[in-house]
Amino acid sequence: MSDSATSLEQTAQVGVRPSAMSAPYAGQTANAADFIALLKPRVMSLVIFTALVGLLAAPGTMHPVLALAAIILIAIGAGASGALNMWYDADIDAVMARTANRPVPAGKVTPGDALGFGLTLSVASVVLLGLIVNVTSAALLALTIFFYVVVYTMWLKRRTPQNIVIGGAAGAFPPMIGWAAVTDSVTIESIVLFGIIFLWTPPHFWALSLFLKKDYEKVGVPMLPVVAGVAETRRQIILYSLLVVPCGVAPYFMGFAGVFYGVVASLLGAVFLGLAIQVWRGVDKSDRKLFWFSIIYLFGVFAALAGDRIVGGLVA
Repeated sequence: MSDSATSLEQTAQVGVRPSAMSAPYAGQTANAADFIALLKPRVMSLVIFTALVGLLAAPGTMHPVLALAAIILIAIGAGASGALNMWYDADIDAVMARTANRPVPAGKVTPGDALGFGLTLSVASVVLLGLIVNVTSAALLALTIFFYVVVYTMWLKRRTPQNIVIGGAAGAFPPMIGWAAVTDSVTIESIVLFGIIFLWTPPHFWALSLFLKKDYEKVGVPMLPVVAGVAETRRQIILYSLLVVPCGVAPYFMGFAGVFYGVVASLLGAVFLGLAIQVWRGVDKSDRKLFWFSIIYLFGVFAALAGDRIVGGLVA
């Protein structure tokens, strides 16, 4: 390992951001694709989808133009969070193989430009959502950005193995925002949608961290396998899986989703739990299987909820 990488590791291990260690700017002019990459498009697509499902599942109606504006602004807010995360984490992103080619560590976008881009989009998305839609959804979007950037990225990520557990709340807010865009309120139903993603996040990311353990060790990020070991991580994965599966079928039992949703959520939950048990038992490559299926699980559950509400609305 190079001297600079060693210094990065030592600094990250004590939870301090090595602000002076970002990759030097290569000098080329950043293009539109580089700034789009700052928004973390894959993460943004999940935010858009879950927010849209929250909007569709909420009781009441919303003008299609306002609904489109709400989804676009929620997406922009999520992208702003991603840009600010990449600005702050450029030092460790440069060391990890999975993230080394991101725009800031690769020298395609300067740290200052990434910071300004993220802040501008954050403020614009929150203010416009409040003016165009309602204050409740705007307040939740502001909380989401704050939670992801300040609470997770700046505070928890480098200090505690519970970073994913607590920080996972940031990714769980979008369906609540979509729901609030329609109802201008936070209800128990929207909290359940929040809970599905919140409880899903730890097994999803801990499965990833099991097969990327060396990368996290290299930069000193205290992910659970690095701090507590593989066996404890597997145990925690099965515990959270036992929580997320019943939460996933809760919309059916609470009456705001129909039989179709209940069947789909139950089947997906059974597979999710089965893979988690394989991870717990240490079956070869089961961590990778759980990671990839967890994405299918979340998409399937929320797609089933959206389909259930759309079909129910047409029948009604």
